[in-house]
Amino acid sequence: MQQKTRAFLKWAGGKYSLVEDIHARLKQASMNADTLVEPFVGAGSVFLNTDFKHYILNDINADLINLYTELKRSPDEFISDAKKLFVELNNQPEAYYEYRVQFNQSSDVYERAILFLYMNRHGYNGLCRYNLKGIFNVPFGKYKRPYFPEKEMSFFAEKAQQATFTCLGYDEVFKLIPENAVVYCDPPYVPLSKTASFTSYAKGGFNLDDQANLANLAEQAAFENNTPVLISNHDTVWTRKIYSQASLDEIQVKRTISPKGGSRNKVNELMAMYLAPKTR
Repeated sequence: MQQKTRAFLKWAGGKYSLVEDIHARLKQASMNADTLVEPFVGAGSVFLNTDFKHYILNDINADLINLYTELKRSPDEFISDAKKLFVELNNQPEAYYEYRVQFNQSSDVYERAILFLYMNRHGYNGLCRYNLKGIFNVPFGKYKRPYFPEKEMSFFAEKAQQATFTCLGYDEVFKLIPENAVVYCDPPYVPLSKTASFTSYAKGGFNLDDQANLANLAEQAAFENNTPVLISNHDTVWTRKIYSQASLDEIQVKRTISPKGGSRNKVNELMAMYLAPKTR
């Protein structure tokens, strides 16, 4: 695999550190596939570090998909306009909260895309969080000098010409899988404890019924339609149960969402690969 490319967004649960593992599994499962389908694209690290001809990149977060669509449509203009917000005057809590209000009140797709990028880089820990009314509510991040990811955005925009972006429920994406495709699913992870749940990435969350339903859809895609599906999640008794029809690999990953560095311990993750019986 060539030198890795970073996503231009900060993203909780991003897969940059695991792209080698994921890429190897996808290629091994689907030597001749020409399309990668991602129902939960997130920051796009897997998309950026794989070499398929076509991509179907989906996310339930409308602001995320809107940002990708606007960047793909007019990359030079978008990057130029976004860069104007990355000045010292805007790296203050007062400015940040004013822009956050502007974002939440705006219905202009281009304006929302610019402000979404600004808040991602200036907000706390790269979080993306909404309340039950759909209001973005991530607090100011207090960074000395937020990085403007111009190079990363240009790379993304160029590669995005191979991609189709959609904003659908994960179950709808499974209905749209083309022939000769492979699927990678990076859903919101099952919480490791009752206090660790983080499901407000998009309004509505992702509950345990969704987790089980996703596993069922993966089984159907692999065993009925011969489409390989790889799912990553926390390694728990429950995930091992719902992924019982898959080939399971366990890997260790360092968590980076905790604000206390000392508590960023390694946790076990599962890679659940669904393959038709004749190819397993």
